[in-house]
Amino acid sequence: MFIHNVFFWLKDKSNDADRAALLKGIESLKSIESVHTAYVGTPAGTNRPVIDASYDFAEILVFEDEAAHDVYQIHPIHTKFVEDCAHLWEKVVIYDVEA
Repeated sequence: MFIHNVFFWLKDKSNDADRAALLKGIESLKSIESVHTAYVGTPAGTNRPVIDASYDFAEILVFEDEAAHDVYQIHPIHTKFVEDCAHLWEKVVIYDVEA
């Protein structure tokens, strides 16, 4: 399995419209056919020194393999998401994992 973990930090954390727009965009990625499993969420309420809960949204996408991930990267829904939503975030961090 290939697991694509993406963390987003909003530019304007106080703007509810921006928050809703980014969440809607992230949710749209679930419909890409090469995505095996998808989770979207916000930081959990856990509080330990090793936890970074500074992000606003996370998406965890599971693919059968790296080739399926590569299909996702160039899929029109993904490219539209980046085009429509990139102005909403100040930072994105990605951790890809092979399992």
